[in-house]
Amino acid sequence: MARDQRKPGFLQAAGAVFWAFFGVRKRRQGEADAVGLSPVQVIVAGLVGAALFVLALLLVVRLLVNS
Repeated sequence: MARDQRKPGFLQAAGAVFWAFFGVRKRRQGEADAVGLSPVQVIVAGLVGAALFVLALLLVVRLLVNS
């Protein structure tokens, strides 16, 4: 199987969600993600990304409050 014919993995879904958090994505890449990624992959990557973002915010607040 050629590289571009493989089913996209979690890292591609995570990358798509990461750039979606910033609102920066080229149209062609967004369309390719919409065709290749399953909704479950995007939902799971979004939940993981949101959890990491919240944990990072909590860590920053804790470091600022305790200093």
